[in-house]
Amino acid sequence: MNSNDRSIVGLVTVAHAMVHTYELSIPVLIPIWLTEFSVIDVGFAQFPVNEATVGALVTVGFALFGLGALPSGVLVDRVDARVLITACLVGMGASFLLLAVSPTPAVIGLAMAVWGVAASVYHPSGLSLISRGVEQRGSAFAYHGMAGNVGIAVGPLLTILLLLAFDWRVVVAILAVPAALAALYAFRADIDERAAVAAADGGDGSTDGNSRAGGGVDSLGDFLSQSRHLFAGAFVVVFAVTLCSGLYYRGVLTFLPELLDNLEIAALAPVEFGGRTLQPSRYVYVGLLMVGVGGQFVAGKLTDRGRPEFGILAGFGALAVVAVLFLPAAALGLPALLVVSALLGFFLFFVQPFYQASVAEYTPAGTRGLSYGFTYLGVFGVGALGATLAGAMLTYFAPQQLFLALAGLAVVAAGLGTYLVTQAPSTAVGT
Repeated sequence: MNSNDRSIVGLVTVAHAMVHTYELSIPVLIPIWLTEFSVIDVGFAQFPVNEATVGALVTVGFALFGLGALPSGVLVDRVDARVLITACLVGMGASFLLLAVSPTPAVIGLAMAVWGVAASVYHPSGLSLISRGVEQRGSAFAYHGMAGNVGIAVGPLLTILLLLAFDWRVVVAILAVPAALAALYAFRADIDERAAVAAADGGDGSTDGNSRAGGGVDSLGDFLSQSRHLFAGAFVVVFAVTLCSGLYYRGVLTFLPELLDNLEIAALAPVEFGGRTLQPSRYVYVGLLMVGVGGQFVAGKLTDRGRPEFGILAGFGALAVVAVLFLPAAALGLPALLVVSALLGFFLFFVQPFYQASVAEYTPAGTRGLSYGFTYLGVFGVGALGATLAGAMLTYFAPQQLFLALAGLAVVAAGLGTYLVTQAPSTAVGT
């Protein structure tokens, strides 16, 4: 990589890790909120604090994380990506400062909404910056994905360790500091955002707004026309897969720390520090997420060796089996719990590279940015309802019913993968 490539990769890897650090720290805080608060007062009504209402509360932020992907994707074709990434980092840091001083659950919901809006800017901006500015794109995307996985694993681990020494409000205030430092780094970054485009055009750097956008959306009519074209083909099936994946992902992870709290893990000893106790469930949860890094890596390698549709079929089929067996296996004791947790972590992230690669297979190149905007809308936006689903299931039913519902989502996704296996991407895309 040249110096510009390295500068861009440094920026996007830091920002990507930050986004997922904050995203996965939130489930660690939910059990604390369930015990600290008793009522959610929204002015015109009051609601009891339970899994259903807290799930709905955090769904607001998680939904905005995905819903903002489409407008952010349009915006990044008009504003420098570095500026948007800086704003994203500032916004995430500000949201956690607001969280630190939140006196009520309603303000916690507001803080989550601010986080969701700010975080939604990142993926369209970061991926666009790599595609336009980095000449060694393959390596850049690999490093970018690895950084996100590091944030997924390190975020909850850092939160858990800080909770051993500090109150949760102090912890979230401390977590705001890395975002501020990353924002300063992004603001001062010296990069050429169009270096790869300029090189492709012969090095003259003559790129206007339209060439920069690469056939992007210029009007509401253009947006509607391109969207209709996308969903007229097999992309609609890929999009449905992303919905199932997002619902399963958010549904299983949001309350998993609390679910693990309720399991007997007698063979693992709690960690005592400063008068506080780290329950074994917390490091089982972190370990599960770390295994997910391996799932991403293996799937990433496999996507270069065959059709990604087979990975969708196999991965979601495995997730259906894991969901059905998770609680029965956990009841057998620690070894079985660790095995089934590792399998859940592995396959939960294993499926992601396959449906991401399928988006490219089933969409025309000229609408690729819009396609990924819809992808993130499905995974993070609609998928955020998984938190509400999980909260409601745990409040009104039993954990086993939640896992059966998750298994049903995985079965649907595997069925959609089976359908895609029968399709030829070149003919399914259309013209």
